[in-house]
Amino acid sequence: MSTTQRMQAVNPVEINIPNISQAMLVKGGDLLFLSGHLPLRSDGTIAGPTLEDQLEQVFLNLKTTLGAAGAGFSNVARITIYVRNLDAADLPIIRAVRDRHIDVTRPPASALIGVAELYDPNVRVEIDAIAAVS
Repeated sequence: MSTTQRMQAVNPVEINIPNISQAMLVKGGDLLFLSGHLPLRSDGTIAGPTLEDQLEQVFLNLKTTLGAAGAGFSNVARITIYVRNLDAADLPIIRAVRDRHIDVTRPPASALIGVAELYDPNVRVEIDAIAAVS
């Protein structure tokens, strides 16, 4: 069974948030729970200085972890993005970076959460995810 067959977007017509699946039904396979990924380069330094730079690094780090498990972004069923000092003006940046990586024809169930702090004051974003892998 392909990833597309195993993962079905559930979007009731009464709830319509563009570019987000309200839920993902996973049929069979194994689940991969990804810890919060940070905007750290391979040398341990924080990417930046912009939110876009940090988001891009986090998505690259997620891609690396997914790849190590034999998966990719098409396997991601749920994603949670935590942004320090989230502002409504950040949403287009977040969506643009996210959409470069996810399957926009079947976006994962998602949450965007504004937080007061992350582990380092220079870190603006952290992302965790759940993927269905075979």
